[in-house]
Amino acid sequence: MIVIKELTTIEEMEQVQQLEKQVWGIEPIPTHQTLTAVKNGGIMVGAYDGEKLVGFSYGFAGFKNGRIYLCSHMLGIDETYRSQQIGEQLKHAQREIAIKKGYDSMHWTYDPLETRNGYLNLTKLNGICHTYIENCYGEMQDGFNKGLPSDRFEVHWHLTSEYVEKQIEPTIENPQPLGEIMSDDAGLPILKITELENLTADVYSLPVPLDFQSLKATSQEHAMHWRMETRKVFQAVFHAGYTAVRIQKNDRWNDYIFVKKDTLALGGDQQ
Repeated sequence: MIVIKELTTIEEMEQVQQLEKQVWGIEPIPTHQTLTAVKNGGIMVGAYDGEKLVGFSYGFAGFKNGRIYLCSHMLGIDETYRSQQIGEQLKHAQREIAIKKGYDSMHWTYDPLETRNGYLNLTKLNGICHTYIENCYGEMQDGFNKGLPSDRFEVHWHLTSEYVEKQIEPTIENPQPLGEIMSDDAGLPILKITELENLTADVYSLPVPLDFQSLKATSQEHAMHWRMETRKVFQAVFHAGYTAVRIQKNDRWNDYIFVKKDTLALGGDQQ
């Protein structure tokens, strides 16, 4: 049985360090930083199987444009415990603790081509995204990110909104495609953009690969193609006032779904 709890001690921060090294293979955040953060508005949540830490989510206080929010910086799961909804449990616990501490919004980033993360963030949690950051973290050297610009979606989770509280389903009937997946001479998928101007439809969709890491392992060139072509689409759609609200799973690819941001039940907070 997995137990989720808030972490506050130096011993617990040291456990997080060990799991962080295991998950990413890089030097972890110093414990003096994480401990200071959780003593000053930050939140560290852990998932335990008995005495073993198998997952964590870490965030600290953020401030932008006169607004305070929780910046959820890192979520990691032990490889042998993935696909067991532990990430979802950690995020829900993080939300409950954040609300108790006075937050009404949480932000975090993820690679938009990593659709497993996108499905959790958008489809399951009702997060939304209308902010695209080019090469957010510079040239990263870990196995997941090496060799590509570290472009990121910035997710906004409106913690106390009706949209999140009631898990409201956005209206996404008959999305208009912004592109289609074609096969090149090697049989690998490429994106053909079909529409980027005069964006006025109620709903749009964009297909992306099912497993970006597998595609990247097969061809770095094709991975770069998907990074740069989807960058064009995401930036254009967000500039036109749309936000990403869902990933719909299909047999051959996954579809991002975009709607007008002002159609969602976000209350007075439309940022």
